[in-house]
Amino acid sequence: MLKKIIFQIILLNLILLTSAKSAESNGMPQLNPEFWVSQIFWLILTFGILYLVLAKIVLPKISDNLETRKSQILENIETAEKQREESENKIKQFEKIILETKIEAKNYVNEKRQKVLGDIAKKRSALEKDIDSEINAVEEEINKLKNTSGEKINKIAIDTSSEIIRQLIGEEVNNSSISAIVEDQSRKNKEKQNGI
Repeated sequence: MLKKIIFQIILLNLILLTSAKSAESNGMPQLNPEFWVSQIFWLILTFGILYLVLAKIVLPKISDNLETRKSQILENIETAEKQREESENKIKQFEKIILETKIEAKNYVNEKRQKVLGDIAKKRSALEKDIDSEINAVEEEINKLKNTSGEKINKIAIDTSSEIIRQLIGEEVNNSSISAIVEDQSRKNKEKQNGI
């Protein structure tokens, strides 16, 4: 790359030297030393005006624009930093609200669970009492039936036996003698059941 640049510079110098020699011989006024003073005057005047225009008009506007941009960028950075801090604060508040809501919901669920469990326990105890009272009533009825069933069975047995005997023999039999036999038989059955 460096070799290429050097080569171009040398080539350009050769072209300029050749053109300068040809300009002197052909009469190019720019290269004629007699016109150099006026050319230098106009060069200084042109570049002086250009310098003043750039220094007093263009460059202040450019520097003002750069300063405005710099201040706007700094302002935007400050605003972004404030918004980031506000966002972080909002996120912390949001997380705090979520945590409080979770705790509140958990407490509410535990309250309702305890209430439901209490209601279930009350209903269970009431149901158990009802079941126990019904079981006791049924047991009493069964015991009553056990106690009275022997007498009823004996009475039915006596009536049936006397009726069968009357139909077989044709005569009426005394119920008291049949009842003595039935009672004696039921007493023996009870003794067998009790293991005596």
